Amino acid sequence: MLTQNMNGVIAVRLDRGEEIVASLEQICEQYDIGAAKIDGLGAVCDTTVAMFDFSKKQYHETPLPQFLELTNLCGSASRKDGEVYLHLHATLADEAGNAFGGHLKKAYIGATAEIFLTILDGKINRKTDEASGLNLFDW
Repeated sequence: MLTQNMNGVIAVRLDRGEEIVASLEQICEQYDIGAAKIDGLGAVCDTTVAMFDFSKKQYHETPLPQFLELTNLCGSASRKDGEVYLHLHATLADEAGNAFGGHLKKAYIGATAEIFLTILDGKINRKTDEASGLNLFDW
């Protein structure tokens, strides 16, 4: 992993075998990020995406073990109970152009990834909403 702070934007290069979610958590700790916007792209394998089931208040996970293009990674970094909290979504495509997507739970880099964390002033906290079961922004 390579990172560089470019006037409040952390440019990140992840290499083969590194895991996106764990790497972003590490970067948020390293730079003491309390709020950030996340964007990226790359190539991944052994990915898990999820959809939230409101009736059960839990995520339903879908493993995607094949090599996929990460055509879009977007999300936010915030804090919940003082810990880094990432909310990431991904759109992925296979060699036939079929798209997969959802909440990104994990993804290992298959070739490389280029990710940008735009640091926001201040800190965004999260609190669990009892009605939905989701961890929502809470200032």
